[in-house]
Amino acid sequence: QVQLVESGGGLVQAGGSLRLSCAASGRTFSGDAMAWFRQAPGKEREFVAAIRWSGSFTYYADSVKGRFTISRDGAKNTVYLQMNSLKPEDTAAYYCAAKNLGRYSDFEQYEYRGQGTQVTVSS
Repeated sequence: QVQLVESGGGLVQAGGSLRLSCAASGRTFSGDAMAWFRQAPGKEREFVAAIRWSGSFTYYADSVKGRFTISRDGAKNTVYLQMNSLKPEDTAAYYCAAKNLGRYSDFEQYEYRGQGTQVTVSS
């Protein structure tokens, strides 16, 4: 059974940093894309960042470009999201997704999806 487990969320002050992890088990994702999405209360889920498992491709939402970095560790079968210069508007539940079947920016197009980890940024 394939599982994606997110961790690393928490409460941080504005300007601070957090690193989210998404550990995959049950299969490897070589050749596939993995991505992070987020959903704030009362808002639609939105794309944050994506990476091709080979590392040859990364893409970011404009709102996080220059502040967030997506990366992966093949040996650990884990994808990371380093978040710096956090802002209160980054507060959301963050979700990991793997193996896109269509547009990489569409959460519903991913075959595997995690349960999320909460990030709260205080002002």
